[in-house]
Amino acid sequence: MNNEIFEHNEVHLGHNVQRIREISGIKQYELGQRCNGWSQQQISKLEQSEFIDDANVAILAAGLGVTPEFIKNFKEEKVVYNIQSNNSLHDSSTQHYRSTINNEVPKKLLELFEKFLEEDRAKTESIANLSKAVLDLAEEVKRLKGK
Repeated sequence: MNNEIFEHNEVHLGHNVQRIREISGIKQYELGQRCNGWSQQQISKLEQSEFIDDANVAILAAGLGVTPEFIKNFKEEKVVYNIQSNNSLHDSSTQHYRSTINNEVPKKLLELFEKFLEEDRAKTESIANLSKAVLDLAEEVKRLKGK
């Protein structure tokens, strides 16, 4: 089997790159800069590609802080399972702790996902503050029109 191209129905590498990038909270432009100064458009094109050659997968993996194998084998279902499993590490029936993460890749992904969630919370708070400021401004405009 040629290592440069993967089976048509197995993996959409571009989609995997996009999801890992999004979970990591990295913009296309930033990933491009991490990948030998590629443009945002180059990253966008690669994310739309079902097939990406091994050399470019290696560059993208380095930019994302993961291994090429992680990109090739990425499955969102596994990420969700690992996150859900980590939220229930304590088994109350035996009073023992069980670890469901046995290597660094899921641990790193979990850390990146937590970072993504924190940034999302901060953005949500900013939007709420901005909305309040707009409402306050609208009230002030109404008050001034009333005079």
